[in-house]
Amino acid sequence: MTSPDSTADPAADYWVFGYGSLMWDPGFAFAAVHPARLAGYHRRFCLYSRFYRGTPERPGLVLGLDRGGSCRGVVYRVPAAAEATTRDYLWRRELDDYAYVPKLLPVDYPGGRVRAQAFVVDRSQPQYAGGLDDETAAGLIAAGVGRRGRNREYLENTLAHLAALGVRDRGLERLAARVRALDPAAA
Repeated sequence: MTSPDSTADPAADYWVFGYGSLMWDPGFAFAAVHPARLAGYHRRFCLYSRFYRGTPERPGLVLGLDRGGSCRGVVYRVPAAAEATTRDYLWRRELDDYAYVPKLLPVDYPGGRVRAQAFVVDRSQPQYAGGLDDETAAGLIAAGVGRRGRNREYLENTLAHLAALGVRDRGLERLAARVRALDPAAA
């Protein structure tokens, strides 16, 4: 997964942390991508999705970075010259409903530590669904379909990309097993 990165200047370039769909659908140009770890936050299906992975009548769930623990994903190096364009894109993509708070956070990767753009859940927003039990979350994911497709595909894509990094997320694996049990025809 690590791309050649001999010209990296961690202080000058713009770094972006991906832990969900940004791992498999970044949507922006980058010079390199590396496995990475963010401390202080964990990956969690904790945001209602009423458009991308669900509808207002049948919301799905999407991932957010919630407080506590740590999260393994990827970090992208974007050359400084492309920072403004990349930021504009990310703000349109990630902040369309204000469920996330953009933060520059320290991220560890094989080349050291960088400050990377991350999007942390805003627990005060009505989209925050952090109190859901696994059964309820699995039901929403199994039934969710929105503009960007089936909610369960989002979960499965995330798991596949984590596996490619050699990362096991037992919480997501448990959730995926429950979703498959609720919708065995789609397995």
